[in-house]
Amino acid sequence: MFKNTLLAASIAGMAFVGSQAPAWAGSHSEEESFKFPGEFSGNVGLASEYRFRGVTQTDKEPTIQGGFDWAHDSGVYLGTWASNVEFNDAHIELDFYGGYGNEVGAFSYDVGAIYYTYPGASDRFNFNFVEGYVGLGYDLDLAALSMGVAYSPDFFGQTGDAVYVNGGVGVPLPADFSLDAGVGYQVVEKATNIVDWSVGISKSYMGFDFSLSYIDTDQTAVGSEATVVFAVSRAF
Repeated sequence: MFKNTLLAASIAGMAFVGSQAPAWAGSHSEEESFKFPGEFSGNVGLASEYRFRGVTQTDKEPTIQGGFDWAHDSGVYLGTWASNVEFNDAHIELDFYGGYGNEVGAFSYDVGAIYYTYPGASDRFNFNFVEGYVGLGYDLDLAALSMGVAYSPDFFGQTGDAVYVNGGVGVPLPADFSLDAGVGYQVVEKATNIVDWSVGISKSYMGFDFSLSYIDTDQTAVGSEATVVFAVSRAF
């Protein structure tokens, strides 16, 4: 959020400088004036719980989340996203990501990397980690299919190499509702492998996105058991 605020301030500053340009600059048309490439957007949301690959990140408590993104017409994008968390001495998750995505007919693809950080958490836990990802999608009109693979050379808590494979399907329903389902498999070198799955329904109404999801895993540990998560978010 801080980095995007600075960038927005810089853009505003350039606009101000432009308004003070000497008279000869007025000979140029408006179409030739400087325009920062790409588009900025943001999002904010509330949810009854934050689950990451089926495991609670907020000790089953509610969460507030939000982020800022910049996207270029070429398909290049950058962004940052934050959420409250609750484990050990970590209370904030702040992610930075970037990549390239595009569409070819009904086919879409996305390649990028994300850096997960936990500001304020003790370095001895080694929570921060980097992950690269590849995503593919195909729109069948009656349903949209997706699959992805993510890899980290040193996963959360220094648990070694990790690979996450997931797939999903989204089905449009009457009255602008959508049915979404997904399954994922996390393999970690020095930790227990885990399978997670979810099914939910979502709807957009008056600019807000609402969703209700059932989430579960194949683990019995506290925080990995089945739950229902309600979320509402808005993009701007």
